[in-house]
Amino acid sequence: MSLSEPRELLIIWHSRTGAARQLAEHAGHGARHVLAQLQEQHRIQVRVLPCEQVSDTDMRQAQAYLFCAPENLGSLSGAMKEFFDRLYYAVLEQINGRPYAALISAGSDGHGALAQLERICTGWRLEPAWPGRIFNFQAQTPAAILRPKHLTPEQAEQAEQAGAHLAALLCL
Repeated sequence: MSLSEPRELLIIWHSRTGAARQLAEHAGHGARHVLAQLQEQHRIQVRVLPCEQVSDTDMRQAQAYLFCAPENLGSLSGAMKEFFDRLYYAVLEQINGRPYAALISAGSDGHGALAQLERICTGWRLEPAWPGRIFNFQAQTPAAILRPKHLTPEQAEQAEQAGAHLAALLCL
């Protein structure tokens, strides 16, 4: 792909309590903000999609990915895992070398989901472009786990930084 052709950052999310969706939205905001500062918004598109809507064509069209997912019971949420299961072989060997980042929302740990996502991205031969980040909400009871989540300003800023970094990479 030449530098004159449009490029795309695809931000893929799944969320039940709102945390991962907010991470994706803030990452998209950060990406669009840096593109406006660099006057690159005409050349680079930022798309934020729920994982259920992402197709193999979407994956092939994008040049970078940001995955925002919750950890459920020590691993990726079922919907996010189903996204990877559904598209893994459809794009295998077609997206090699593209940059990615991962943002995980968790009630108490998050490492299982992050490790699972990183293993899948290694199989796709994606390149980590930003350290995987776990956003821990300290939810320990069923009520706290299911309660809608709200990012702190610091968490929102960290998500924006991840999106901005990936968008800036596409400008190179």
